[in-house]
Amino acid sequence: MAPAAHAAIEVFACEPEWAALVSELAGDQAKVYRATNALQDPHRIEARPSLIAAARRADLLVCTGAELEAGWLPILLQQAGNPRIQPGRPGHFMAADHVPMREVPAQVDRAHGDVHAAGNPHIQTDPRNIERVAQALVRQLAAVDPQQAAHYQQRGADFLQRWGQATARWTQQAAPLRGTPVVVQHKGFPYLEAWLGLRQVAALEPKPGVEPSSAHLSSVVRQLEASPARMVIRAAYNDGRSAQWLAQRTQLPVVVLPYTVGGNEQATNLFTLFDDTVARLLKALQ
Repeated sequence: MAPAAHAAIEVFACEPEWAALVSELAGDQAKVYRATNALQDPHRIEARPSLIAAARRADLLVCTGAELEAGWLPILLQQAGNPRIQPGRPGHFMAADHVPMREVPAQVDRAHGDVHAAGNPHIQTDPRNIERVAQALVRQLAAVDPQQAAHYQQRGADFLQRWGQATARWTQQAAPLRGTPVVVQHKGFPYLEAWLGLRQVAALEPKPGVEPSSAHLSSVVRQLEASPARMVIRAAYNDGRSAQWLAQRTQLPVVVLPYTVGGNEQATNLFTLFDDTVARLLKALQ
């Protein structure tokens, strides 16, 4: 009698970048459910019935953590009632646990806006973080599905080799960006800034997650007279009106970065996400 086929594990990925990473590492051994898309703000998601049903089936939950999903993930886990993916179990994986965090506040005060106690959760904009998460995720996949451990290790080794080569290429291509002063819409780019040596001189949001008033935008214009910038950076999911307002008054180019897989037509996977990100930043510099 032929051996029974091994069933693919069910993975619930909170964000597109982790869905893409699981697909790279697991191939056909995982069915991946993606809870959000690139044009949604991952802070502000509803725990809809479809998400609850997917979480109920999941063998592995892969999310960013660091409170990025604090507004909806705890409710989702409670409603799903799935013991496999609860905190502390092998099926619960938070990517931010595996990278050095930036912008960790000395104290958390909600008067300062959308501040995260564990640090800035937007870790996916630095490819070196993707590498760290991938290494940890291979181990987690093997723990959840030990029968296929060798499969995950082989795919992981292949991915990490290709990723290392690509990261070296992106870093070299982006060398002209080092030291470039930039304005950001949301403080969602500290990891990208650290990787590429970009220098943030202003933010359009007065506090993280708070829409800018016209008075604040006017103060940013005055700030830029003293400390000029070369470009305005925003994520594809951000409302573009304030960035456009500033661009009209300062003649700065607005760079709309895909931010995650699916953020535009070019960013179809993790590799093309960074191809496109670096290309857009370099184009704005010319």
